[in-house]
Amino acid sequence: MEEIDRYSRQTIFPGIGREGQRRLGEGFAVVVGCGALGTVIAAALVRAGVGRVRIIDRDFIEYHNLQRQVIFTERDIEENLPKAEAAARHLREANSAVEVEGVVADFSPANAEELVEGADVIVDGLDNFEARFLINDVALKKGIPWVYGGAIGSTGMTATFLPGERPCFRCLVSGPPSGGTLTCDTAGVVNAAPWVIGSLEAAEALKILIADPDKAPVSRELVLIDLWRRSFEVMPLSSFAWADCPACAGKYEFLEGVPRTRVTSLCGQNAVQIWNMATGPMSLAELRQRLSALGPVEGSEHMLRFPVGEQELVVFYDGRTIVRGTRDQKLARALYAKYVGA
Repeated sequence: MEEIDRYSRQTIFPGIGREGQRRLGEGFAVVVGCGALGTVIAAALVRAGVGRVRIIDRDFIEYHNLQRQVIFTERDIEENLPKAEAAARHLREANSAVEVEGVVADFSPANAEELVEGADVIVDGLDNFEARFLINDVALKKGIPWVYGGAIGSTGMTATFLPGERPCFRCLVSGPPSGGTLTCDTAGVVNAAPWVIGSLEAAEALKILIADPDKAPVSRELVLIDLWRRSFEVMPLSSFAWADCPACAGKYEFLEGVPRTRVTSLCGQNAVQIWNMATGPMSLAELRQRLSALGPVEGSEHMLRFPVGEQELVVFYDGRTIVRGTRDQKLARALYAKYVGA
């Protein structure tokens, strides 16, 4: 009776019903990334009664996260909890009937296959392109549907990719953008943007888990929104199919190829070098413009220097970045992802 009461407003919805709820209860979803997108997605899936939810994230919670990452509280920061652990704790309290697992890890080629093994759906809560290409590769290799989503500023986009059906994410975006990408730390974000995109992603994941094409048809479109301009655009995914896509052909370059991001602790120095070899030369002018809004930037046409607390980022035109003031590779990667964004 308690379970019926818990999901009663959901089971009377024709798209789900009792049979759909039963299938949700047997489902296993993996949420990769637990920031603004991931917290919305994980909360929706757990509260909807998905039987098993695994949340993967490498990071800790900071005060600026609370503006948009809906699960976390100030107490989590005081207790110095990793995002995955804090999310799992809160969501177990929200629905003790669901098996919620928090995995504190960097989603990488070394662990990706193990972390998604047995999943019925993978849902993207990430903030960087390279990890999304990795999700795409492992999802194609394992035959697992996955839901992509991204949000920055007041904009966002989402699409669902199904095994055996073109296009894949690599068809949409052939490779990591050169010169880095915008991040919430450099471009800002309106909190409602990831909430809307995360909700759309969660709805798609539920439809995949219900697996009833008549009652719960999975979207075959790319959705783009801009909440500030109140615009909503839908484009058919079929228009993005790439005949020569290596991932669709079974060549999983991000999962099985040579690592595209090389991280090295520099001998004799309190510094870590990060080199994303997939992006090519950096557009230092664009990066300078973005970083100047956050603090003083020094440099030339060959390199930029940008202080971040006790560390300093030195970005070179060939795509290399040296994070000075630390030997911690995880910290260096986190700072690189936030401020360079590649």
